[in-house]
Amino acid sequence: MLAPLGIWWPQAWAAAAALALAGMAAYLVRHARFVRRIEAAEAAIGRGDIPAARAIAAPLLSRYANIPLVQKTAADVLYAAGDPLSAASLYERAAKRVRDPEIVVGLVASYAALNKAGDARRAATLAPEHHDVRLALAWAELVALGGDRRAGAALADALQGELAPEHGAERTAMTNVLAAVAAAQRRDGVAARAALEAAERQVPALEPADVAFIGYLGGVALRELGLVGDARATFERAMAAAPDTIGEALARRERSHLPDGGSSASPQPSSD
Repeated sequence: MLAPLGIWWPQAWAAAAALALAGMAAYLVRHARFVRRIEAAEAAIGRGDIPAARAIAAPLLSRYANIPLVQKTAADVLYAAGDPLSAASLYERAAKRVRDPEIVVGLVASYAALNKAGDARRAATLAPEHHDVRLALAWAELVALGGDRRAGAALADALQGELAPEHGAERTAMTNVLAAVAAAQRRDGVAARAALEAAERQVPALEPADVAFIGYLGGVALRELGLVGDARATFERAMAAAPDTIGEALARRERSHLPDGGSSASPQPSSD
């Protein structure tokens, strides 16, 4: 004789609960593994190991191409490796799905690297008060085609006035070298040299990729002062500091646009 149906309900409930818990545990394990891989890719970028970052990010993007976090990480790798065009495409896709200031930073920086100040300005409106977005926008306005040099200089000066120890060596160096570009554009050699020296003091604490990027911007400042020989030498040091990085790619591009010859003297103080 069959047992009444009600007798089986507690056992069925317990089995269903056990299956649900097992499924949740498996999901949490997969999620933790996924997060660790994302963190490993970002850590590899941070230490300048682009091949390792690419090896981690490529299969993630292949499998999870529509997940914004994966798009952002893959874009970070592409940007760091000197491919801002592909990076901008992925950052744009991610920015349409989530409002993450770190995505906006990458998007603005990618457009600055692509010499598209207008696109950088548009992207910056997604997180206009974020410190690193403002840094990237200042770069775009000061250096990229179509940039508003006056607005870029005002932003660079404001960021320099906000500098604090917690900003760290990378942000401190970038802020000062942007201030140097702004000073050079207004032909203030004294301020430009002081800002370049302030940026240079941070170099021992920087990763090679950051040294290359700061060198690229330092070369721009020297070029704006008319010191073509010094600019060329600075671009070449930046290229040697971290091959196959965004800083190296940008320094190479700027060096290729320099005219032949030019002074190799140190910047001369000016109060113009």
